[in-house]
Amino acid sequence: MLDPVSTKPKQLQDYSQIAGEELLNEIRNLAAPLKDARILNINATAFGGGVAEILMSLVPLMQDIGLDATWQVIQGNDDFFNVTKASHNGLQGMQLPLTDSMKNTWKKYNQLNANRFEGEYDFIIVHDPQPAGLKFFLEDKGAQHWIWRCHIDTSHPNPDFWNFYAPYINTYENAIFTLKDYVGPGVAFKNLAIIPPTIDPLSEKNAPIPVETARATIASYGIDPDRPLVTQVSRFDPWKDPLGVIDAYRIVKLSIPDVQLALVGSMASDDPEGWYYLDKTTRHAGEDNDIHILHNFHGVGGYEVGCFQTASDVVIQKSTREGFGLVVTEALWKGVPVVGGNVGGIPLQILDGKTGYLVDTVEQCADRVQQLLKNPGLCTELGTAAREFVRTHFLTMHHLRNYLKLFQTIAGK
Repeated sequence: MLDPVSTKPKQLQDYSQIAGEELLNEIRNLAAPLKDARILNINATAFGGGVAEILMSLVPLMQDIGLDATWQVIQGNDDFFNVTKASHNGLQGMQLPLTDSMKNTWKKYNQLNANRFEGEYDFIIVHDPQPAGLKFFLEDKGAQHWIWRCHIDTSHPNPDFWNFYAPYINTYENAIFTLKDYVGPGVAFKNLAIIPPTIDPLSEKNAPIPVETARATIASYGIDPDRPLVTQVSRFDPWKDPLGVIDAYRIVKLSIPDVQLALVGSMASDDPEGWYYLDKTTRHAGEDNDIHILHNFHGVGGYEVGCFQTASDVVIQKSTREGFGLVVTEALWKGVPVVGGNVGGIPLQILDGKTGYLVDTVEQCADRVQQLLKNPGLCTELGTAAREFVRTHFLTMHHLRNYLKLFQTIAGK
C-alpha cells in the first residue's frame, strides 16, 4: 500500500471560541449525511510545505466529525522528485524543457504507486501534479469519486507541461482550485470547487505565543530582539524570490541601519532543488551578519516559525508566483503586517493598505517595509485588521465546511 501518515487527534469543539458555534454547528450538520464516508488524501510528502500542514489538521478534524478519513503519501526517488519540481515550475510558467525521459520517469512512478495502492474509498483527493496520474493508472478503481486538488498557480503555465498533464487531470470528474483563473485550457470538470487553503489557529505554529517568549526564542538563533526584524518564511525556491528579499533589505538598511533580516525555510523531501537554491541564497547574502538564513535542519520547526512571525516587525512574502501563500495567512493571523507580491492567491489575503501592502518590485517592497518600520501605529492598525480578516475567511474550519459541501454535491446528497 501507499505510505500512511499518522496524525494527532483534534476536536472540532476546541475551535468554538475562535470560530463561533454557528459555524461549528453548520459543519456538524453537513457531516451528518456523510457519516463513515471513507476519505483518502494522497500527496507527495508528510512534512514541508502547505499541503502537508493543511492535511495534518484537516484529516483529524474529519475523523472527529464522523468521517473515516486517512492520509497516504506516494513514494519516489530523486529522479522522480526532480521531475515533479520541474513540473511545479513549468506549470507555474517557467520556461524549461520537458523531455521524453522526464515524462517517462513521471509515468513510471505514478504506475508504481498505482500498483501499490490498496483499499476502496468513497472519495479520494489527489493533491498536486506529483500523484496526478494515479486515477489514470488505476483505471478508475479505488474510489467512487476522485477529486484532483491543485494548490499551485497554473494561470500562465508553460504549454509543454500543461499539455502533458492535462489528459491526466481530465480523467478526474471533480477538481478543487484556489482561484478560477488557475483552471487552464483543455480541462473540464463535472464539479469544480474554488476553495482557498487555510491555517489551523490551534496548531503549534499558530497558537498564541507571548511576545517575550517569541523574542527569547529568536535570540537563541542569533537575532537581537531589541532591533527591528523583517522575516520571510518560505521554501528556498526561485518563485519565493529570496534574492529579491535580500535586495529589498539592503535598500531598507541604508535608512534603518539596525534592521535585521531572517529567511526561514523548510527543506522538504519532495524538493531536491531546495538545497541548490538555499546555497544560491546564502551566497547572495554574503558576509552580512544581520542576514540570518535558517531552516528545519537548524532545529527551526513549526513552533520556532511561529516565534519568528510573532516577534517580527514586518513579514515579507515577495513571491513572483504563489498558489496561495499560507505563510502570509500565518503572519496576518499573528497581527503582523505583511508586504507581499501582487500575484496568485496573495491578493486574496492582503487587502492593499488595509491588511498589508502588495508590491511588484524590489524598490516597492523596500519602500513599504521602511514605511512600516518607521510607523509602529500603522503596523498595529494593519495587524488588527489582518487578524480579523483571517479569522472570518482562512481558518481550518472554513476549509472543512467547504470540503463537506463539495462531498455532498458530488454524492448528490
